[in-house]
Amino acid sequence: MNTKPLPIIIVIFMVLLLFIAPGKILAATQTKSVTLLPSKGQEIGFVYEAFLNPNQEAAEEEDTPPFAPKEFLSTEPSVPRNQRKSRGHGMLRITNDLSKAYVDVKIENVNLEDINMFHIHCGRPGQLGPIIIDFGNSSNIQKNFTDDVFKVEIRNEDIEKVINSGHGIVGAYTAGCPIVPGTVDKVKTIAGMQHIAQKGELYFNLHTKAQTFYGDIRGKLRPVM
Repeated sequence: MNTKPLPIIIVIFMVLLLFIAPGKILAATQTKSVTLLPSKGQEIGFVYEAFLNPNQEAAEEEDTPPFAPKEFLSTEPSVPRNQRKSRGHGMLRITNDLSKAYVDVKIENVNLEDINMFHIHCGRPGQLGPIIIDFGNSSNIQKNFTDDVFKVEIRNEDIEKVINSGHGIVGAYTAGCPIVPGTVDKVKTIAGMQHIAQKGELYFNLHTKAQTFYGDIRGKLRPVM
């Protein structure tokens, strides 16, 4: 079947569409006005939620390794996970500019006098991960649980305190979360903490005198949809 060549005018028109029209569209897009509000950086932009319960703990207290440091050993008789009635509900809210975060946690069936540690850890379910936030560094944990509700603001300095508090081989593995797993560089900012949270690898862990090594109740932080 014979085909006729396209008229030269059509060829020129097609060339103009391919090379000139996109440039005009791009120029129009670039000149379109946008509203920029730096102050919105202080508004909440990321929200994570956790429901704490004993069954999320990695193991029973009786499974504590024999080489565990003394400060991580329970001083009261432990109770199996499926028999504990302690529960909790927590939120982690982070600003748009990743400069600070707010923590709110409510607990039930926990004797405040038995609480000895409260942290945010990094790690996957079933893993006992290192600490990124130690709430004991910035406040009296027991007193902060007013009416069983804990509230605190977190900044970069709170993350750095944890890293600086770690000493020796124990501190190397328990104080601070690695930027990349398996490396020595640690997360030092709220931005880094948010990055870990977005991967689903942050969790609350509330420790008591009877459940000190693994913790009494644990809650994985998940993005609020």
